[in-house]
Amino acid sequence: MLDVVAQNGPLIDRLAATAASVIRSGHYILGPEVAAFEREVADYIGVQHAVGVSSGTDALLVALMALGIGPGDEVITTPFTFFATAGCITRVGATPVFVDIRPDTFNIDVEQVATAISERTRAILPVHLFGQSCDMEGLLELGRKHDLPIIEDAAQAIGTKSPVGPIGSLGAYGCFSFFPSKNLGGFGDAGLVTTQDAGLASKARVMRAHGSQPKYYHAVIGGNFRIDALQAALLRVKLPELEGWTRRRQENANYYDAAFAESGLDEGLLRPPARRFEGHIYNQYVIRTSRRDALQAHLQEENIATAIYYPVPLHRQECFASLGYREGSLPRSEQASREVLALPIFAGLGESRQNRIIEAVIGFLRR
Repeated sequence: MLDVVAQNGPLIDRLAATAASVIRSGHYILGPEVAAFEREVADYIGVQHAVGVSSGTDALLVALMALGIGPGDEVITTPFTFFATAGCITRVGATPVFVDIRPDTFNIDVEQVATAISERTRAILPVHLFGQSCDMEGLLELGRKHDLPIIEDAAQAIGTKSPVGPIGSLGAYGCFSFFPSKNLGGFGDAGLVTTQDAGLASKARVMRAHGSQPKYYHAVIGGNFRIDALQAALLRVKLPELEGWTRRRQENANYYDAAFAESGLDEGLLRPPARRFEGHIYNQYVIRTSRRDALQAHLQEENIATAIYYPVPLHRQECFASLGYREGSLPRSEQASREVLALPIFAGLGESRQNRIIEAVIGFLRR
């Protein structure tokens, strides 16, 4: 699905020199490399403040903790996402309230968010899934109307644009991941919290260092959520390449779209990802097909990698059984979990490999 070794290959000398420089510096926790990375990535995203943290999961935890969300509170979110989105809500003692997705983009349905708001709702946590923006205009309007902060799960969406501004700059907080499979992937776990508000940025920085300000003085309880200086330094080497990598992902998506449109296959057999807004960065290229499992098995026989994001929606996970959701509670998410299949989309895919994928997909579904 992603050849990280090939992607990092042209940068290996610079990456090695940077790693050696950090090792020689003796600054391994926070320090100048982290500060420089935070400035540079904030400029890239288009936000005033960026706070480097230990993972995308911890970015969500920091945001929830900084907003004081805890036991007795509800946070509205999507069930069609990576586990961390709802897992973090539960870890702070709050209750995830799942609402269904739009059938075209897989993103949270704003109309259903509106009906789920209660007196216990403390935040809305949308996910910009696969690199496409949610309807932030609608979500921000709901947030203003009900005085609710928006926490953007932008783990898959660095550089994504929306009609109302850059993703990660619109809610109270944006939360990003630098897991190796992301468009900007690190060399292990790393993440980022973004905000336009200086006060919220200060709270996030306090939370990532055990709640201490100044050191050894704790008015609140935080956690050890600091990004490593080595990760920050290596990500600085890769950040200038990100725009080009993203552009090639978008070109690959256009190539898939055109080929699948020309195939003449019925929408039930093959539905390419919808592009509701410009600015989709295609962390994943996810098709829908009623023959998903058979197609995946065929592609595996052809030595073509695929992945299913996500086979079980969160409201049907065993650990959330006590919330009372049943089969059929959120039918769009459940159907998507049976039909989605991600195809390789990374920048270095190349036309010949992409053609082989297209031919294998169309050839199988035509049969």
